[in-house]
Formats: sequence, structure tokens, C-alpha cells
Amino acid sequence: MSETEAFFDTNVLVYLISADEAKSGPAEALLASGGVVSVQVLNEFVAVAERKFRIALPTIKTILSTVRAVCHVTPLDLETHDLGLALVERCGFSIYDGLIVAAAQQAGCRMLYTEDLQDGQIIDGLTIRNPFQN
Repeated sequence: MSETEAFFDTNVLVYLISADEAKSGPAEALLASGGVVSVQVLNEFVAVAERKFRIALPTIKTILSTVRAVCHVTPLDLETHDLGLALVERCGFSIYDGLIVAAAQQAGCRMLYTEDLQDGQIIDGLTIRNPFQN
């Protein structure tokens, strides 16, 4: 895995199934180039796809299969948890955002695509980019 790889937050995956063409197109283009997601991202995607979009689990599994084919999936472990908690303390993130940043850092990513954090922010060498910002 290259240290220049991109890490995708859950919202990038969610826009794959969104009717919002201004966001679904960029999400699809980003993911097509590959990158990294964490197990947390996959889990959060399932929750949103079921609850908000009312997509059946077999269809969700098909979408996840495609994501897993183009993205490396990094696990969450105690080290990720501890780093996430440290980021919560230091940066004021929610635990979920802290875990996303921690997983991206541990995977050696240089870019985190998300709309949940400040665009352009750099955290220990990890650059935050909002791919949906106009």
C-alpha cells in the first residue's frame, strides 16, 4: 500500500447511492481510482443504506463487494481505538471522526476525503479534503 493513498470516509460511499448527482459523480470517480476504507466505514455505510435509503441487505452487500474490490479495507483494533481517543482529546473530534482519522493515519494515507472535517486541515501529515465542496 502506497503512503499516498486516499482514505474515504463513510459519506463518500453514501453518495454512491444518493440521487444528488453533484455528489454521486465525484464519489464514484474518487472510489474508481481506489484507496482505503476501514471496517468502521463499511459498518456505517450499512447503517445509513438500510435506515435512510431503505436498501435491502443483499443490494448493500453487492455495493460493498464493489467497494471492497477497489479499496483496501483496514481493520479497527485497540491501537486504532487508542489513537482515535488521543485525537478526540487533542483535536476535539467526535469519537467516530477520531477513529476515521486514526485509521487513515495507520494505513499510511496522506489524504482523507470527507465532508465532516475542515477542508485543508492537516493532522500529523494527513490532509483533509472535502471532495464535494464547490
